[in-house]
Amino acid sequence: MNETIVCVVGNVATQPVYRELAAGPSARFRLAVTQRYWDREKSTWTDGHTNFFTVWANRQLATNAAASLNVGDPVVVQGRLKVRSDVREGQNWTSADIDAVAIGHDLARGTAMFRRAQKPDSGVVGAADAPGGAGQAEPDWETPVGDGAVQQGAEPVAVT
Repeated sequence: MNETIVCVVGNVATQPVYRELAAGPSARFRLAVTQRYWDREKSTWTDGHTNFFTVWANRQLATNAAASLNVGDPVVVQGRLKVRSDVREGQNWTSADIDAVAIGHDLARGTAMFRRAQKPDSGVVGAADAPGGAGQAEPDWETPVGDGAVQQGAEPVAVT
């Protein structure tokens, strides 16, 4: 199976369109990717050609993308590139689509506050019993002081 996997950095160009289909949720939006280059004559960065991609997301990714993305947001999209050609009203059209596997905000250009999506209750494990749930203490992720690691803001501890 030969697929072209791409990772594209750009800006959301259109508000995501969300639809509930028989196969599950689906969302699409246009992504603008503008080349930037250093113009030696002007000694400044200059915008070059802009490529537009239609990004398709399915299932939970579609739901999360529709709830998280707005026009102008800087994003990173990874997925399968599909170049499509067809004839519409007598004209040849070519489009570049990305079937997204992952979409995230570009943290090189801003900050984001991650919020884990709520999973539907399957009846097997209650929310209070799930790892990190309300009924369970958060795990201790700190490195013990005694093994040579330095914790920021930790009080010195005498090791005997």
